[in-house]
Amino acid sequence: MITIRKAITEDVTSIVESQQKMALETESLKLDPKILKRGVQSVFDDPNKGFYLVAEIDQKVVACTMLTPEWSDWRNGTFLWIQSVYVEPAYRQKGVYGKMYSFVKQLVMNSKEYHGLRLYVVMNNKVAQEVYERTGMDGNHYKMFEWVK
Repeated sequence: MITIRKAITEDVTSIVESQQKMALETESLKLDPKILKRGVQSVFDDPNKGFYLVAEIDQKVVACTMLTPEWSDWRNGTFLWIQSVYVEPAYRQKGVYGKMYSFVKQLVMNSKEYHGLRLYVVMNNKVAQEVYERTGMDGNHYKMFEWVK
């Protein structure tokens, strides 16, 4: 059985390890573990930055995602950005991400504050794009641009 829950500080190590794996797998990036750990911990230290969810099977964390708020003046409410999604390879195609997405969507549906969900995906990550499309998300409305220091 897959259980979705809000992450707690005891999950920091699992989240850091997941983010390292995801960066390497999706963008061939080796993240500095010290900086990454401080970045993950920072979310727990300042809830205004967002929060993490984890998926567990048999009390083992097998997936995580970070949700960050974005204010929308058009809707006078907040969108949640789904970020840093990682599912351990052995647990992929078993409904783990779908369960996490349903959890987040229900959170939005039951909230007066939240108005929707957004995410970005690496352009060449076709597998992830197919997963997001299967959940009913539409990638045709906006194209994201960025500048990174």
